Amino acid sequence: MTPVEQPRPSQSWPWWPLLPLYPYGQRRTLVRTLIPDQIWSFEQLQGIFYVAVPIRMTVLRLREGLLLYAPLPPTEEVLAELRALERRFGAVRTIVLPTSSGLEHKLPVPAMARAFPGAEVWVSPQQWSFPISLPLAWLGFPRCRTRVLLADGLPHQEDLSWHPLGPIDLGAGTFMEMACLHRASGTLLVTDALVAIPPAPPQLFEADPTPLLFHGRDRGDQPLIDTPEQRRRGWWRMVLFASYLRPESVDVPGLKEVFSQALQPGLRQPRSYFGLYPFRWSQGWEREFKALLGPRGEARLQVAPVLERLVFPRCREALLHWLEGLGELKQLRWLVPAHYDAPMACSAGDLQDLALAIRQRPWAVSEGSWAYLAGIDETLVRWGVVPSEPRDERDSENDPKLRA
Repeated sequence: MTPVEQPRPSQSWPWWPLLPLYPYGQRRTLVRTLIPDQIWSFEQLQGIFYVAVPIRMTVLRLREGLLLYAPLPPTEEVLAELRALERRFGAVRTIVLPTSSGLEHKLPVPAMARAFPGAEVWVSPQQWSFPISLPLAWLGFPRCRTRVLLADGLPHQEDLSWHPLGPIDLGAGTFMEMACLHRASGTLLVTDALVAIPPAPPQLFEADPTPLLFHGRDRGDQPLIDTPEQRRRGWWRMVLFASYLRPESVDVPGLKEVFSQALQPGLRQPRSYFGLYPFRWSQGWEREFKALLGPRGEARLQVAPVLERLVFPRCREALLHWLEGLGELKQLRWLVPAHYDAPMACSAGDLQDLALAIRQRPWAVSEGSWAYLAGIDETLVRWGVVPSEPRDERDSENDPKLRA
């Protein structure tokens, strides 16, 4: 479970500088071996401004070559590492987009497909785009090499088993996720629904800890000082932003306070956003983060809070049905999500326990840390953007609409 190398000098990818997404086109990649000679993790940072969390592409070695699950932007660094794996284990044969709604996973696929013209591209059912739903070919997906999971079959069934979550009606589109079990290693790949949040900043931040130091401060006029404590505080606060969008323990100070702090010497530089720091954290904010950890302060398997409140608030049964189905995979030993920590030791019993815990606790609450997410959800329901009642569950394999 050790990295094969440290992040190397930054590499850019032409799409991302057009969007306000950290790290603004300068994407470093950390490659780690998760299961020797079988599974590798390619990790980059993604975020809005300095709220950045890891995003992962998982590479599987199969009998016929390599499979890319949830592709990353194919920077020169990523392609060099993939070519090295190809020389040892065979060509990239399959590229999988396992989600219908995750934009950060969807955008890199066309470019990755062009980088590997011999690979088949498999996408989850119910793909959509906003504000106009366009054919996949218009979005850059190769017309002759793109297949739809379930509708067009399933790839590499001798090595893999596939487990759909959804479809779940989001109004403007559909949420669907395809989990994948690699039988040889007992590793389950998931995309967004499940996460394990580590208490310490991921190694990926070693190349540039600026986001951690920015959020580790209490005021905008404080300098960016690099200490282990500042990195830890910054990581905890970034996770709270990513989990709840606006945590209960943070307020937005007035413009007078924000700009008076921004005028301090030494902060008028892009690295510190010219001293602009529009956050005020209340005492006890650490408890809000610790609630995301296990009882001993360790990473624990959980449903991502933002998905629980905005995607699954009225669809708990669909999620539980999926978890309970995964809980029948007796060969399961590891879980690898597309975000945060991996690999996570995980058994079929752990997923059964998670499903039971979800049944027994309040679901998609509206108080405390969840209040801001609840306000968004209630507004979308009131405006008719998302449905107010769960859609009837359907047989994913037999529904002809999943072929779209």
